[in-house]
Amino acid sequence: MPLKFRFCLLFLFGTSVLFSQSKKYKIHTVAFYNFENFYDTVDDAFTNDDEWTPNGAQHWTTEKYQQKLKNLARVLSEIGTPDNSNAPTLIGGAEIENRAVLEDLIKEPKLQPLDLGIIHFDSPDKRGIDVALLYQKKYFRPTSYSNIPLIIYRKEIPKKEEETEILDDEIEVKKENKNRVFTRDQLLVSGFLEDEEIHIIVNHWPSRSGGEKATSLFREAAGKLNRKIIDSLQRINPQAKVLTMGDFNDSPSNKSIKSGLGAKGIKAEVSEFGVFNPFEELANKGLGTIAYRDSWNIFDQIIMTESLIKSDFSTFNFWKSGIFSRPYLIQNSGQYKGYPLRNTLAEAGFSDHLPVYIYLIKEFK
Repeated sequence: MPLKFRFCLLFLFGTSVLFSQSKKYKIHTVAFYNFENFYDTVDDAFTNDDEWTPNGAQHWTTEKYQQKLKNLARVLSEIGTPDNSNAPTLIGGAEIENRAVLEDLIKEPKLQPLDLGIIHFDSPDKRGIDVALLYQKKYFRPTSYSNIPLIIYRKEIPKKEEETEILDDEIEVKKENKNRVFTRDQLLVSGFLEDEEIHIIVNHWPSRSGGEKATSLFREAAGKLNRKIIDSLQRINPQAKVLTMGDFNDSPSNKSIKSGLGAKGIKAEVSEFGVFNPFEELANKGLGTIAYRDSWNIFDQIIMTESLIKSDFSTFNFWKSGIFSRPYLIQNSGQYKGYPLRNTLAEAGFSDHLPVYIYLIKEFK
């Protein structure tokens, strides 16, 4: 039955519950956030992080790092409110230097009461930035996790076209590895949300550095790898519930999402074993998570298998999606007024991306 009624919310013994007429629904928020250059101040000899040190180009000091921790903790603790006053149960993150910064983050006063667990692997990205999953231990129990490499190659370096977005990384070409493009792995985590099995893929697909068209094939390959992972899970269990989230560096209408992954933006068009992208509708409304040259785009998305869009809420299923935006996340003056409030040389900001989220709900009996 469609959810056309208004919901009110309260806490019941630590579990968020939605009420409507005579029905009650448990609710969990699932979120993704590109943390943008979430570095510590220590120079790592094995990665290209020199600019994010006290003597580097960004003058990244302990004070700035501590402020960044506080900023991120504030955002993560508030994503999904007011429909769910509990912080997200599952949080995918990108542009993370190492596990140590995540350990510092979950100790922040706004996050420590959540008792967050961490799943993280170092990736081959030359800047040392990775993806990770944070989760509330009282609601989610991981049973397996792995980092799945995206193996792609560049035969020759294409001519650089006009840039189409703020560049958040550069792609390294290593001749000794036959021009392999070293990018982030795709993180697959399986586990139980309360008593239901669910699978999460956390992504940060190759950037548009070098031009959108010249690098599209890399993201298309990332979409195909995502589809391959989902297919493998569905072969084991045709009703496997899979969420794939991340900074895809492409919009919902791009080929990597529409063809590589095969995502549909309309529920009625999603076939069995297909995938649904609720952020296509938001993109069609002109909303965005990242701004460039006064144009907004949705690169950050949470996409799901058909098994999560059932109208039967006897198990956890998708309710609705959103982009989390608050005045404190937006620049209010200067050249980039109205853009996400990112790091500057003067101070630590939040991110050049806005977070995205979805709600999963289940009838409470």
